[in-house]
Amino acid sequence: MRFLALLVAAGVALVSAQKPSIEQLAELAAANNGVIRLDGPTYDLLTSPKRTWSASIQFTALDKKRACHPCKDFDPSWNEVAAAWAKVDAEQKDQHFFATLDFDHAPNVFQKLGIATAPVVFIYPPVEGPRKAARPVPMKYDFSEGFDAAPLAEQLSKFTPVPIPYTKPIDWAKWITTTIAVLGAGALIKYVAPVALSRWTWAIVSVVSSLIMTGGYMFTRIRNSPYVARDGNWIAPGFTNQFGQEVHVIAFIYGLLALSFLMLTLVVPRQTSPAKQRLQVWIWSGVIMIVYSVLVSIFRVKNRGYPFKLFL
Repeated sequence: MRFLALLVAAGVALVSAQKPSIEQLAELAAANNGVIRLDGPTYDLLTSPKRTWSASIQFTALDKKRACHPCKDFDPSWNEVAAAWAKVDAEQKDQHFFATLDFDHAPNVFQKLGIATAPVVFIYPPVEGPRKAARPVPMKYDFSEGFDAAPLAEQLSKFTPVPIPYTKPIDWAKWITTTIAVLGAGALIKYVAPVALSRWTWAIVSVVSSLIMTGGYMFTRIRNSPYVARDGNWIAPGFTNQFGQEVHVIAFIYGLLALSFLMLTLVVPRQTSPAKQRLQVWIWSGVIMIVYSVLVSIFRVKNRGYPFKLFL
């Protein structure tokens, strides 16, 4: 029985050895979604000097210890194009093969070809048969258009029996993100529109903008003034100098003074209670006096030698 088993195994090995090369390559490609994983012997088989087929071979180094980031970036595009070619009819598909040879599987091949960097792609044209090339020498793929699959498929289609039927896969993440963003924007507009269209919103924006510009914002932007001095001082000395923080403080003071006058002229006269009206007159008059005093004191610090002041 043992002798019979050995005889059967020898017969199977003999049949496999006699199997045509193109059938072996087709089986290897079909077993890995269109990409033949090469080692030394299968590389020699694929690049046989009597080949009637063409082949595109990716020379790469995907092992983590090699730290080849371009290899990892390009490999998905290579597999996408190979998978697209695997959908072609067998009559055409078996006339061109896609393969990948990793450095750790056959370093002697890299040395023989003088490959010192990765990834590299070589296209091997047919040496014999009806598609025999005029110059049956390997051609190197140009990565000038990057690692994307679309230009790769377009360039390799020049060497395949029929164009590679590659179509860019749908970026579902992008579509989902865009859809969520559009729906979110629509929901936001529903709640923001009443505020954005309110005259009070535009009135506040207009008043704040006017105060900021009156405070000297454009002056500091044109001169590219710092926000504060290096020593932390925010009041720039002299009439022709100003810091960014000074703009905010002056705008706030102007705004508070304007509010105080509005309260005195519009709100206080409408009070029905004499006591409340009298109290608000004193409050807003006091605010005006104090804030004006602060404004004059800032002016004195900014322009040393100014002799006048109110309370401060």
